[in-house]
Amino acid sequence: MSRRNILGARTLGVGRAFLRGAGLAAACLFGALLAAPASAQPTAWPEALRGTWALGECSAPAVLLQVNARGIARLPETGEQRYTRLLRFAQAGDWVVGIGEGEHAPRLMLRGRDGGLDLAEPPAKLLDSELPGAGTPVASFRRCTTLGGALASLHGEGIALAAALDGLEAACDGELGNSDGCTAALMGFADVGKDGKLGTAELARLVRAVTWLVLTGEGVPLEVLAAGVGASGGVGVAVAWLLVANYDYDGDGRLSPAEMAQDRGPWSGGTPPATPSRPTARLLPGLGGLSGAEGPLHDLIQGLGPLLQGLGRQ
Repeated sequence: MSRRNILGARTLGVGRAFLRGAGLAAACLFGALLAAPASAQPTAWPEALRGTWALGECSAPAVLLQVNARGIARLPETGEQRYTRLLRFAQAGDWVVGIGEGEHAPRLMLRGRDGGLDLAEPPAKLLDSELPGAGTPVASFRRCTTLGGALASLHGEGIALAAALDGLEAACDGELGNSDGCTAALMGFADVGKDGKLGTAELARLVRAVTWLVLTGEGVPLEVLAAGVGASGGVGVAVAWLLVANYDYDGDGRLSPAEMAQDRGPWSGGTPPATPSRPTARLLPGLGGLSGAEGPLHDLIQGLGPLLQGLGRQ
């Protein structure tokens, strides 16, 4: 082969190798671009959008709006009072879209603008790809640092529980409610006095807050919400006294985490009696060990026997 032909073949081979390498590099680059994650979608309402907002004056708003990490309470001066939990979030231009659960999942949109907050609820038939929608009504709110007396009295405790809901759910997720993390989270919210125990007032507050959350979660008229929260005041005190009466083992009038966990796990309980050296009559189901006992205690334990057996079979 002539020198010219050899050089030509080498040049052609180098060119082919270059083209193959360039093609492979391009393919890898294109694949990497395809594999690269899209811009991260929000997982909650941005911090800047959270807080208390009013349509109108903060002292007497036409609508009070409370935005938490994954929830919105819409509380007009008349009409339906509703707290909505959102499960998914997406970006639609300068709007953040929160999407609830269920077949007819509600969609609420928020955006910050000029120091205020815009709220929009697109029509159900509007596709997600068409959000925010040119004809979607928009309401503009101003930030409020405090609630008026009547508003705070009705909504304050429920709003506080709603704000703590995400943290409580995260701490208690998959638990039976008696783990250290879950108990600490519940105490952190309910223990207003920060003394490590719950008094009757703190327990009653928890009942009122849960009542507010349940009612607004269903969406009820203002009169129904006010009546329900008002009635839960008396019910909450009664429940609180009953809880203290049942579980306040040291008699100080308050419940500690240890008292609430008493006999609900292997870590709790007083000092058990020593194990006997020989078998004795079984307490369940025959309760023969107490056959000679009489009085209310005997009747109580006899009644609990079948119940506990039934629970054990479930």
